[in-house]
Amino acid sequence: MDFDQLTLTQAAADLCTGTVTSMALTKEALARAKADADLNAFVTLDETGALRAAAAFDAAGDKSKPLGGVPVVIKDNIEVAGLPCSAGTPALKDYVPTADAPVVAKLRAAGAVIIGKTSMHELAFGISGYNTAFKTGPEFGVRNAYDRTLIAGGSSSGTGAALGARIVAGGLGTDTGGSVRVPAALNGCASLRPTVGRYPQAGIAPISHTRDTAGPMAATMADVELLDRVIAGGDTVAPADLKQVRIGIVKTMFANLDADTEAAFNAAIAKVTAQGVTVVEIEMPELAELNSQVGFPVALYEAFDDMVAYLAHTGTGITIEALAQDIASPDVKGTYDGLVIPRKLPGPDNTLVDAKPIYDAAIKTARPALQALYGRTFSANKLDAIAFPTTPCVAIASNADSSSLENFGLFIQNTDPGSNAGIPGIQIPIALGATSKLPIGLELDGPAGSDRRLLAVGMALDSVFGRLPPPRRS
Repeated sequence: MDFDQLTLTQAAADLCTGTVTSMALTKEALARAKADADLNAFVTLDETGALRAAAAFDAAGDKSKPLGGVPVVIKDNIEVAGLPCSAGTPALKDYVPTADAPVVAKLRAAGAVIIGKTSMHELAFGISGYNTAFKTGPEFGVRNAYDRTLIAGGSSSGTGAALGARIVAGGLGTDTGGSVRVPAALNGCASLRPTVGRYPQAGIAPISHTRDTAGPMAATMADVELLDRVIAGGDTVAPADLKQVRIGIVKTMFANLDADTEAAFNAAIAKVTAQGVTVVEIEMPELAELNSQVGFPVALYEAFDDMVAYLAHTGTGITIEALAQDIASPDVKGTYDGLVIPRKLPGPDNTLVDAKPIYDAAIKTARPALQALYGRTFSANKLDAIAFPTTPCVAIASNADSSSLENFGLFIQNTDPGSNAGIPGIQIPIALGATSKLPIGLELDGPAGSDRRLLAVGMALDSVFGRLPPPRRS
């Protein structure tokens, strides 16, 4: 078996027929996780629990279960019974939940073997994964599967790196403004940010109840569909007929592209057009302005109350002030101390003002207007999706500077608007950059509730783009 090419779908099929054992797959995943310790992909590797679960499946497991015996990983802000759930921050490093989050319970009920909890940008507040609170390698920061000097993206950094490095073929992340799509793009894997509310949010350390969602990340779109079906239910999705697919592109989403990303995206559009997809140019002139009125006001205001409620749920007795005091990463510390705790936002002249009126305007006026803009755009142009480069550029150097506000804004440039509208988006790996040899991704955002249609389109595109070559093993 070629583990570098293994998919969730193939692993599940081979386990069902008895071609391979869960013990063999789980031992290989654990061995790869240890060999790639310098990725900083894991906060907790549960060797004992994973091997016990694999042995139990091989002895008497239900081979018909959709993920029976298949090893997966879970981001460390999603609760897994009996394993620490740190949310990437020191104050919560000793918090051990007694129950699985509902999304994890679904995977476990489907037979999945959880090998560990993956590292993340601290408190999910960033796109780099440069977290100074935890490390297993010689340097801080979750590292890119294709180049250890570069970022893995965030905030679901460890899940992205573990998938890109072929440690496992699937897992869970969370997404507030791009956090399952950015690391998937930078590490060459697929992901879904579902329509907000499609997945239960309980048992997950929050930023914003308006914007947060768990999201599946996996080797291929077919694997993402499998994870989505396990969590949300429904029949198996078949790949779409690409001749019946209509996609819009918005030129304003092509700002700040590096040469590799621009060339790969243009080549990808040419490929899908050759397969019969209709691609049309569309205008969304109000997009950036409306999005700016929603993004930070909603996330930074809701972060306080939502975290207070979550800390009460943990039963640890930790206050939000104590949590903030122990934050290790300077970028997250600055955000918490300067904005979240005092409940302030930058005003018109960049002085800090009371966040509540700005938040109220975002929720009551700007967000409904953003959602209406997307609704009109999809319906007027008869679109299945809007396509754009997931990130404007390939992975950058991993260091404290990678977490700058400028880099944060750059990497969520294209993923943030759909997040704020609550609509679904899929990330598809399309190429390794001609010069950089680093993964590049294409995103498709669809109308609210069109998750299964998006997955069908993504599955059809799997066969157009193929899978990226694995990273070279040292």
